Amino acid sequence: MTTNTTLLGIIDYGMGNLHSVTKSLQRLGAQCQRLCSGADLRRWEDSGGVALVLPGVGAFDPAMTQLADRDLIQPIGHWVRRDRPLLGICLGLQLLFSGSAEGRLAGLNLVPGTVEPLKPTADEPVPHMGWQPLISADSSPLFPSREEQWVYFVHSYGAMPREAAVVAAHVMVARQPVTAAIAHGALVATQFHPEKSGPCGQRILARWLEHLPC
Repeated sequence: MTTNTTLLGIIDYGMGNLHSVTKSLQRLGAQCQRLCSGADLRRWEDSGGVALVLPGVGAFDPAMTQLADRDLIQPIGHWVRRDRPLLGICLGLQLLFSGSAEGRLAGLNLVPGTVEPLKPTADEPVPHMGWQPLISADSSPLFPSREEQWVYFVHSYGAMPREAAVVAAHVMVARQPVTAAIAHGALVATQFHPEKSGPCGQRILARWLEHLPC
């Protein structure tokens, strides 16, 4: 459960909505530290860091380039492979996968699968933007099906996990299910923006914090 000493590491690689994410988590009582390099991440872990947050807005290849330039790829992977908590948001979810049709670079490859372009229709253009309800798989306590959860999306690509069990919730886009959230061990990620999703988004973030190790 989170307290005012819960130390979160917010990964800053120059392509995330860090201010909004940080403020949302601080309102819930978390202490947040910005991590701009692999050295920052290692020092943060040594000082008692509890969970990482990987936000992201923008394109896949530039994001992976920034992570590589800041020596963040290996320490992020080392953290997740030890089943330590990480929350990915929007592009941060997509970067966890093996790769994306948007670019040529490999992703973090922490979740098997790819990221593919959404297919527009006459009545549902791309990017997929706006508020929509989550359809929960009831596989994660963060997204209970008993609760109606309307959240905010802005994206043109969707993740396609190799293992269907990884999908914790989806959303309908052009009458097709698209991954809205994944949960795999201590790894959780959302395609939507919880920090922009009002009270519902705050509840999701609060549940995530409540399930962190003390």
